[in-house]
Amino acid sequence: MSETYSKGAGFDLCASQYAPNGRLLQLEYAARAADNSGTVIGICGKDSVLLAVENLNINKLFEKDANQRIFNIDGNMGMAVGGLLGDCSILVDRARLEAASYRQKYERGITLELLCERVDSFLHAYTLYSAVRPFALSIMMASWDNKNGPRLYKIEPSGTTTGHFCCSFGKGSEQARSEMEKFEFKDLPTDQLVKAAAEIIHGVHDERADKNFRLDVGIVGSQTKGKFEYRLIQQ
Repeated sequence: MSETYSKGAGFDLCASQYAPNGRLLQLEYAARAADNSGTVIGICGKDSVLLAVENLNINKLFEKDANQRIFNIDGNMGMAVGGLLGDCSILVDRARLEAASYRQKYERGITLELLCERVDSFLHAYTLYSAVRPFALSIMMASWDNKNGPRLYKIEPSGTTTGHFCCSFGKGSEQARSEMEKFEFKDLPTDQLVKAAAEIIHGVHDERADKNFRLDVGIVGSQTKGKFEYRLIQQ
């Protein structure tokens, strides 16, 4: 039986069907697609949060900021995405819509926790019906303010949200996590945080499989006056 459903055997035709061992195979495929993209890391520092992406989808004929994977969502909130770019665009638009709708209704910005709750509910809805498929992406969302300090959340294709001090996903995620354990990020100011992130991304980059890449960085903290900033570092 295990050999049969390991090859699909109809159990991976829709997101709402379980394999005999309780697995949702389409969710596993979606997670695998997200992990096939470049490494993404998120780090909470002393007075800021940083998101960094090893952007592998580059070409000399592209515009220098093509295929962006870090986005400003609402003032002090930013998002980094890994996986299929088409799916990423839909989730970015959805997150911005939720933030704008909340601001229009309540005349103040949405909290990161509430925004994550709305985004992960949207993702989870696409795992419940046979007519749709899960989004093939993983997300990090970051925010900073004077009251709550740095906050970082990771959202998986299933809609599961977890809070982190630092986290990673993508091709070199396991190696990146090992490297991040060597740092005391909570004591690092923004400038040192950027250097540490660049060191980690360069360290996990596989030059044999992907010769060129672009390092994209998003920062929000006291240095940026509470505004999420996207920075492109061309390689």
